[in-house]
Amino acid sequence: MSEPKHPFLDPDIHVRWSDLTPGRVEPDIAAGIRMATESIDAIADQDHDKLTFANTFLALESATENLSTAWGRVSHLDAVCNSPELRKSYNAMLPKVSEFFSSIPLQDRLWTVLKTFAQSAESERLDAVQTRFINETLADFRESGAELLPSKKQRFQAIQKELDRVTQKYSENVLDATNAFELIIEDPTKLAGLPESALKAARMSAQEKEYGSENQPAWRFTLQMPSYLPAMKYLEDESIRKQLWEGYMEIGRKQPNDNTEYVWQILELRDEKAKLLGKAHFADLVLERRMAKSGSNALRFVEDLHDRIEAAFRSECVELEEFKAGATGSPPEPLEPWETLFWSEKMRRQQYAYDEEALRPFFPIDAVIDGLFRICEEIYAIRISEGTRVYSGPDSDAPKLPAGTKARHGEREDFEVWHPEVRVYSVSDEDNRYLGSFYADWHPRESKRSGAWMNHLWTGGPENGEREPHLGLICGNLTPSLEGRPALLNHDEVLTIFHEFGHLLHHLVGEVEIKSLNGINVAWDFVELPSQIMENWAWEREGLDFFARHYETGEPIPDDLFQKMMRARNFQAARLCMRQLSFGKMDLELHVNTPSFRGRDLDAALDQLLVDYQAPSRTKPPTNIRQFGHLFSSSTGYAAGYYSYKWAEVLDADAFTRFRREGVLNPNMGRAFKEKILSRGNAEDPAILFRNFMGREPELDALLARDGLLEA
Repeated sequence: MSEPKHPFLDPDIHVRWSDLTPGRVEPDIAAGIRMATESIDAIADQDHDKLTFANTFLALESATENLSTAWGRVSHLDAVCNSPELRKSYNAMLPKVSEFFSSIPLQDRLWTVLKTFAQSAESERLDAVQTRFINETLADFRESGAELLPSKKQRFQAIQKELDRVTQKYSENVLDATNAFELIIEDPTKLAGLPESALKAARMSAQEKEYGSENQPAWRFTLQMPSYLPAMKYLEDESIRKQLWEGYMEIGRKQPNDNTEYVWQILELRDEKAKLLGKAHFADLVLERRMAKSGSNALRFVEDLHDRIEAAFRSECVELEEFKAGATGSPPEPLEPWETLFWSEKMRRQQYAYDEEALRPFFPIDAVIDGLFRICEEIYAIRISEGTRVYSGPDSDAPKLPAGTKARHGEREDFEVWHPEVRVYSVSDEDNRYLGSFYADWHPRESKRSGAWMNHLWTGGPENGEREPHLGLICGNLTPSLEGRPALLNHDEVLTIFHEFGHLLHHLVGEVEIKSLNGINVAWDFVELPSQIMENWAWEREGLDFFARHYETGEPIPDDLFQKMMRARNFQAARLCMRQLSFGKMDLELHVNTPSFRGRDLDAALDQLLVDYQAPSRTKPPTNIRQFGHLFSSSTGYAAGYYSYKWAEVLDADAFTRFRREGVLNPNMGRAFKEKILSRGNAEDPAILFRNFMGREPELDALLARDGLLEA
């Protein structure tokens, strides 16, 4: 078979990552834009008397599919294999891609064709899913300016193009600023308190950068979470914790990576976009079709939850201050921000005789992943198998995979990967039907953005009478392996794996026949339900017994350690909840009341806004707004939607009460959840999907009870 002419556009589910080089981005994406343009023009130029569902709405969905897939691959590589060459190519094509996609709803002829068919007699004979697809598509077009006057359409398109540009620059600044920081320690006495795993990681990091020697070792600390968090929790040396905290607070605040102006630009552009569309503000624009429906409803949700936990929050703040005072012999007073994690960990150890590091030997990453898979196999009647990975990158002599296969339907089990650490898996159902495949990339590196995420590379659907499989990925920045020892995770990292796999499962088991309604293409405040409910099995003894075994002895977690972990689960729960609510409040206020922030000092304004959401602190920490990628690293993302995490926690806690009542490993329960929620994507309103599973509306008390915050 011949090599694909445009590798980024090659639809093969077995992506040949070694062919996806920076030099291919511009010609391949340009070709994709040309092909998509031709397809859309053909739809728009049709005889209105011959319109059908297939040659209008379905044709529109497929018209941009290859381009969307190709650009998704470019964006993915930008996130995991960032380089100056790729960044240059990405930024060269970003405005062109943005301009193309934003222009589609602004084309009058196309809009007329879609409306004409939507109002036809044939459209009335469509089934419920097809009708929902039409309604969702029309709503997408309206939200993207289809009904604007011609004089406003040009400005709308310019806004979207500029939003894509400045949010990409914001994201690059966060990555560059994170990578620019390092703290080298050469005196081992300054590392007192740091767990062995963190010491070894810091030593290995220094060796990789050629700091120190065998006779005079050095330890390197960075702002990546596996390095930063253990230092902030355990290091006795306050001066080092302060340096790390100050470094973290500087992300996005200093030249050449200062994001201050980009924040203002993004907020103003979003506000202008909303007002062009006749909305009061950006929050109402993006929430109209989500479960919250409006910015005011989302704010009420955040403020109501705040009010219900505020007393517990204040009590926990005082408790921590008094604990430190008792330990140091000083009067109670607010802590410094670089002290909070340190003294919280000490208090937790004392109150519960619980050291979370004691759990780390029971969570070797391979066992965690294998256990997660077996849990999902048990409850969801699926099968997960690891495929053969092939790395054919520039530093590898491995041969490339052959081109031109029919692998989209799973005939091959070998997959090329973008980095040697990446692993690949395939999923089938109880009837041995191939559902799809996914990549897993779990550990940090400088070319990879921070955090953890799931994404889809291909959404399946019906093809020639068969079910076309899905392709997805999960990424994280978890503790790496050290000195031949497996990567040993803390429990929070275990939860991260379960969370991201919950998203992935939502994608992989999607059965909706319309791709745009399949998988994770759901309302943003519903999309976290499948991920957050999955975390529950990493707390249940029945779930932990699938994987939590000592990496050397094979012994399960001792019962006394498990009991300590469970008693400590709700330690400082109100503080953690309030932290999330503060982010949601800040996000919503910025996008509901954008004009009120104009001309003001951003940090001072947000401090005033969030005074009831923040713990007392001797040094006022600056806002995280300049490094808050959830809000500012894409044109929309979680903007005006960060409340969704807590909103979905309410759904998850409530839904899991049914699992607990009927059996956390009950396959009948798993089948019900898969059939009524996971596989249904956006085929129905999410409120209906939830009611179909629970038989009623969601109830807030389940979350408060789980967190130990339900008032008596």
